[in-house]
Amino acid sequence: MNAPAMKVPAQQMLDLLEELAVFSAPGPGVSRLLYTPEWLKAQRFLQERMAALGMKVRTDGVGNVYGRITGSQPAAKVILTGSHMDTVLNGGKYDGAYGIAAAVTALHYLRQHFGQPLRTVEAVAFCEEEGSRFPLAYWGSGNVTGLYDGSEADSCADSAGVTIASAMAACGLAGGPEDRGSAAVADSAGRDIPLREDIGAFVELHIEQGIVLEQAGLEIGIVEAIAGQRRYSVKVAGSTNHAGTTPMGLRRDALAGAAELLLAMEQAAAAAGDPLVATCGKLEAVPGTPNVIPGEVEFTLDIRHSEAVALEHFCSRLLAAFEGIAAKRGLTLQFTVNLATSPAPMNTGLNQQLEHIARQQGRSFRSMVSGAGHDAQLFAPVCPTSMIFVPSRAGISHSPEEYSSPDELAAGLNLLTAILYELAYKES
Repeated sequence: MNAPAMKVPAQQMLDLLEELAVFSAPGPGVSRLLYTPEWLKAQRFLQERMAALGMKVRTDGVGNVYGRITGSQPAAKVILTGSHMDTVLNGGKYDGAYGIAAAVTALHYLRQHFGQPLRTVEAVAFCEEEGSRFPLAYWGSGNVTGLYDGSEADSCADSAGVTIASAMAACGLAGGPEDRGSAAVADSAGRDIPLREDIGAFVELHIEQGIVLEQAGLEIGIVEAIAGQRRYSVKVAGSTNHAGTTPMGLRRDALAGAAELLLAMEQAAAAAGDPLVATCGKLEAVPGTPNVIPGEVEFTLDIRHSEAVALEHFCSRLLAAFEGIAAKRGLTLQFTVNLATSPAPMNTGLNQQLEHIARQQGRSFRSMVSGAGHDAQLFAPVCPTSMIFVPSRAGISHSPEEYSSPDELAAGLNLLTAILYELAYKES
């Protein structure tokens, strides 16, 4: 039996996107970093909106927000959909927020038109995914799925030295007694963390953040796998000295060494070829003075590939090459792994359902691999998971220029609503 024909009015979703974009730190684009005042205001606003739309609302111990429509089969597992509330610094208003606004709109539409579902369905705004404030990513979904055990909150700090635990406490998220779902556990400090075992499926709707769909003239991307990712912090230590009195041959210049390391990385990644990509997104030199040779440099690495063995092999060879370059220059290296996710295939059955619905709706689509990381990759080993993309203009994302048209956003919303109907309302 096919899902009933539905055309979900998109204006509610578009309005919610605009309303969420207001919650931003000053500056271009949208800046809504984890546990900042603007982040807290956005999450509270969303709770109020969900409640006004008739959802049962709760916040778990790390700040993930859920809006629930309770099903008539209490023993059935929950159908979960949504994305992340945080942004990069000076980002766009669609990344993450689109998946949240669409989830809220879809649930409201389903409840209005079809009443109570068989299986409970929830819209979620994960507290964090980007890793923009603290040197880890997926803090929201990572706590839900078990990637993190909560102990990281005491040791992980932002550039100002504020720990996650301190930032959580400032937002009133220090492990209070509120409802956290079916399987809350306690970390080493006694705080409740929101590990959940009641999720039966997860569907995430997101902008593509690439140019594939736009170039192909397609409405929908159905993600078949998400690339695995490694994030490192690399600290290069040499000797701080006078820029005018230290001969070139006697220098242990940490910045010059870092430059050679990063050039080696670029050359190795180019030789490896697609789909491997490697990026340094941040570099800081100490003491950072024009007339002083830098004695210490710290930079980040972000390495991705859709095949686990190829990713691991490249990272191992690259770090070994780094050690050789550092030894030649008389420098020392320290590596810290901030993120290690495996490539995540999406659920074949769910993807086949999405393809069937897309054909019913007359939408053009293709299967594709996501080079960007998403919350969905953490759910893939835990429950049936699927991910839907809509086009991004010129492939631009993580920028104030990020844009997807209302028609493109509406197409994704209608596909999401239909698959949620299939999962939450149908007997099979």
